Amino acid sequence: MVMRKIIKIDEEKCNGCGICADACHEGAIEIKNGKANLIRDEYCDGLGDCLPACPTNAITFEVREADEYNESIVKERMAKRKMKSTCASGSCPGSQAQKIMVKHEREDENMDIGSELMQWPLQIKLVPVHAPYFDGARLLVAADCSAFAYGDFHRKFMRNHITLIGCPKLDSVDYSEKLTEIIRENEIKSVTVVRMEVPCCGGIENAVKRALQESGKFIPWQIVTISTKGEILN
Repeated sequence: MVMRKIIKIDEEKCNGCGICADACHEGAIEIKNGKANLIRDEYCDGLGDCLPACPTNAITFEVREADEYNESIVKERMAKRKMKSTCASGSCPGSQAQKIMVKHEREDENMDIGSELMQWPLQIKLVPVHAPYFDGARLLVAADCSAFAYGDFHRKFMRNHITLIGCPKLDSVDYSEKLTEIIRENEIKSVTVVRMEVPCCGGIENAVKRALQESGKFIPWQIVTISTKGEILN
């Protein structure tokens, strides 16, 4: 053990997007329970490639007693991970390339299915905090990929809901602040979160949980997870 510079992760600020894990060339960071975690001190070289990548500034440096960085162990570990990994990007499960067999169950392929969209815009970053459609609304907060993954998304989730979408991995913002304002300033009846099974979607789930807590309101809520094969997991 030596005194050295090493990263520190603030779980309160972390939205679980996984960008820092992608940026770390040593594989020292993993997403566990929707939060970024430093796996072992000896994996972190203290150079901080993950710091500028973090959209919520949840990662900083600290000087403390820690195991020395072990380059040989890191190289061996990363080589094993590369061999086992099937991810196209090399680290993000959400980027895994896979072919999905499509099942067509509709009898009439020419039948038009109407949209259940009840408002515009949809993006969390663009939607106004104060809008008449929020009064008495049942709120749907969804990862944008979920609508493409789940075929009956409009009827199953969007019907009679005000829909907000976003991607915590691509948007360099903390959704919880905007969502807190929306929930606090409007009469929201319920909140449903639809996310994908990939780790980076933990960011949107955690943002909603924080928003509900910080709003000071008690509102019914639920989480629905969609698999990358387009199936409801829970």
